[in-house]
Amino acid sequence: MITVDEALQRIFALADALPTESVPLIRAAGRTLAEPAVAKRDQPPFPSSAMDGYAVADAAPGETFRVVGESAAGHRFESPIRQGEAVRIFTGAPVPDGADRVIIQEDVTREDDKITLNDNLDSQEYIRPASGDFSAGDAVPAPRVLGPNDIALLAAMNIADVTVTCKPVVALIATGDELVMPGETPGPDQIIASNSLGLAALINGNGGHARVLPIARDNAESLKTAFALAEGADLMVTIGGASVGDHDLVAPVAEELGMARAFYKVAMRPGKPLMAGKIGGAAMIGLPGNPVSSMVCGHVFVVPLLRKMLGLGAAPSQRMTARLGRDIGANGPREHYMRATVNDGEIIPFERQDSSLLSILTKANALLVRPTDAKAGKTGDDVEYLPIGLPPFNLARHPRAWGFWHNLRGIVG
Repeated sequence: MITVDEALQRIFALADALPTESVPLIRAAGRTLAEPAVAKRDQPPFPSSAMDGYAVADAAPGETFRVVGESAAGHRFESPIRQGEAVRIFTGAPVPDGADRVIIQEDVTREDDKITLNDNLDSQEYIRPASGDFSAGDAVPAPRVLGPNDIALLAAMNIADVTVTCKPVVALIATGDELVMPGETPGPDQIIASNSLGLAALINGNGGHARVLPIARDNAESLKTAFALAEGADLMVTIGGASVGDHDLVAPVAEELGMARAFYKVAMRPGKPLMAGKIGGAAMIGLPGNPVSSMVCGHVFVVPLLRKMLGLGAAPSQRMTARLGRDIGANGPREHYMRATVNDGEIIPFERQDSSLLSILTKANALLVRPTDAKAGKTGDDVEYLPIGLPPFNLARHPRAWGFWHNLRGIVG
């Protein structure tokens, strides 16, 4: 067995960053910007009003001005403003030449075309300078995963198309005579194929494009058909059949088809029977069949590989630190990824950690990482964890926590 870190390094060696393509900005959300995007104009392109009011020059409390026109968004007042003149102006409108201040409408008294400034004037100028947000030539750096805020900025920069990394196409091959797809009627000895759909959601949510292939049965011919259907994928992910039982045929069939194996077995739990290699031009990862093992390995190995293929660098998923909320026992010789919940900086692992319990996994928002041979943990100890899933339910009452979690998910995928 090799360590998780060594397994990740060998997996990273199986694939490089993918080529790029140009896409319309309307379809760029969630894509990985591959080249800096350069602003084509200043924002704002002119000094603009920050409030509704009156544009004037050399204002003083109690002074009277004659209103000579109006400046609205999209319709500027063309003439320069002169001493003693005022222009009615609205938020976002161009400030007339010669004006050095906008008096908010609450600070004036108007009669016909005359305004008189109040004695207690607000001291602010309420003028946004030209290019106060950004200038032509400023760039959004790459690489980065484009979120809604980025899209808004790029649109304001007058950028209609962006260069992004192509989505990694991931072929998912679930294996086993015991499996049927959701919605089908299972036989008395069959179960529903949950892993492939869960992994597809994980892949699609982290910049990939998942192709869920038909279930491969426990015979060489069916597996060879599945591998043929996966042709053209950047990454093949098999689920189940990667161990050494009589019905575990993935490794021998893949090797018969030319797979160069990178490793088999990792010192972790859940997820020990993990395999990786290269077959044809595609990277290949063979995941365990237990549902939780499969999903945990997806977070630990598949997501970081996707990020490398997207040009985001070869690095493990980012770990966070929290205080242990209860005592836990010592760990053994395999790195343990315990399903847990994090709330208000405290992490509590579930008592039941069986690798078949999806009902526990769906309640978790973290994987508490226990190093190999770690001593017993005490309440209050600082421990590392990988964020997964969504925040716990009670964070819905804390918008700031939701915002933090959203940003974090954007960072770690």
